[in-house]
Amino acid sequence: MDSSRFSDADRAPVFDVIIAGCGPTGAMLAAELRLHDVRVLVLEKETEPVSFVRIVGLHMRSLELMAMRGLLDRMLEHGRKRPAGGFFAAIDKPAPKGLDSAHAYLLGIPQPTIERLLEEHATRLGAQVRRGGAVTGFEQDDEGVTVELADGEQLRSRYLVGCDGARSTVRKLLGVGFPGEPARTETLMGEMKVGVPQEEIAAKVSEIGRTNKRFWLRPFGEGAYSVVVPAAGVSDRAEPPTLEDFRQQLRTIAGTDFGVHSPRWLSRFGDATRLAERYRVGRVLLAGDAAHIHPPTGGQGLNLGVQDAFNLGWKLAAQIRGWAPGTLLDTYQAERRPVAEDVLDNTRAQMELHSTGPGPQAVRRLLTELMDFDEVNRHLIEKITAIGIRYDFGEGPDLLGRRLPDLDVKGGRLYGLLHRGRGLLLDRTERLTVGGWADRVDHLADPTAGLDVPCVLLRPDGHVAWIGDDQQDLDDHLSRWFGNPARPDRRSAPTATRPG
Repeated sequence: MDSSRFSDADRAPVFDVIIAGCGPTGAMLAAELRLHDVRVLVLEKETEPVSFVRIVGLHMRSLELMAMRGLLDRMLEHGRKRPAGGFFAAIDKPAPKGLDSAHAYLLGIPQPTIERLLEEHATRLGAQVRRGGAVTGFEQDDEGVTVELADGEQLRSRYLVGCDGARSTVRKLLGVGFPGEPARTETLMGEMKVGVPQEEIAAKVSEIGRTNKRFWLRPFGEGAYSVVVPAAGVSDRAEPPTLEDFRQQLRTIAGTDFGVHSPRWLSRFGDATRLAERYRVGRVLLAGDAAHIHPPTGGQGLNLGVQDAFNLGWKLAAQIRGWAPGTLLDTYQAERRPVAEDVLDNTRAQMELHSTGPGPQAVRRLLTELMDFDEVNRHLIEKITAIGIRYDFGEGPDLLGRRLPDLDVKGGRLYGLLHRGRGLLLDRTERLTVGGWADRVDHLADPTAGLDVPCVLLRPDGHVAWIGDDQQDLDDHLSRWFGNPARPDRRSAPTATRPG
């Protein structure tokens, strides 16, 4: 990048982190950083929040993350619970019994609502959000990043994170490759009113839906319908479709346009699949759709981005606060990029199963039979909802690297102890301590906790970083994940408190 465009007048960072993009990923990341008193500025190029009401789904793992930060009740007020089944390629199978989550459901919630709630959460914690601030350039050096906006203003930060979507300006300026496959098919989606009786619509949707899983009309309230129909071909996604595009495709596939009129919003999406070659270059990082894109089948996109932010937030904060172990920030890419690879693979598979060709339909029928086996159904549900993720922390019990469910613990529920974004030692032996790490790790001594192991050390994202009962082994793992102790010669008593 041409550094002559940037002034050397003042290179001292004003912010610790500048985030490009205030969608769910950017807002979640801002909030996670603010839990650790990191100075955060979120730049959103759009001057107003999104106005169209698209319903998105929060899967089990995302619901758990919201519970960990005290946000779930607010989400539940604005969403609708739906059964946790039928996610994989829209194969209509109920969820297996006994899923290992206190939140074994899908929460349908309007996208503008979740964006508003997460932005309010971030600003309540002290993040600054500036709308109409488009990033057009940046330059990084040993001390920070100089960010240039569309109006020529320059801002200085220690780190920059691109959460600015599939067409990420940050990723492009960073020169990170985005290999994958371009869109081969495209689907129209929108909300509009119809001019025929509901019974007629239901009959036609049932008939076509037996083989075409990219077609539906669903009542949305107030006389409106959610309409999804395959497009005629692949076009420029920057150009929104017209109502006539919908009418033509409905007539082609269903033989009628159902009298659609008065659209609330119209959009299109393709099945392009791409993954950033790197999630970090120096002081610039990528998260959410800026790092990966895939078809929306299975409803994983927003969830994947929010979970990126949850993984990155405490690690970047640790780097800024000065206690991060040397390789901690590198674990962001090491952990999250394989998760994205898996999502890309399962969405590729699902899109093949959506095809109306005889071969894909034969595979779909076979998989439908296989999903009658509880193990198969459970594996696919856990994959889509992200509760089956296991990060590679080295050899150890199967629980190591997995998230811990929201257990009953002394005084309430486990996730209520994680609202502050700190680590937690859950100690059934009542004889371990967190010692000099008490400024960043809480300790709950609870012999009644529903674990089949003596003790676990949880990272701020709820993943199990250590299992055992030996103090020296615990100290080694506290150092691995939480850096050097602040007070190496002192031991702390149990300190876990439940936030109000």
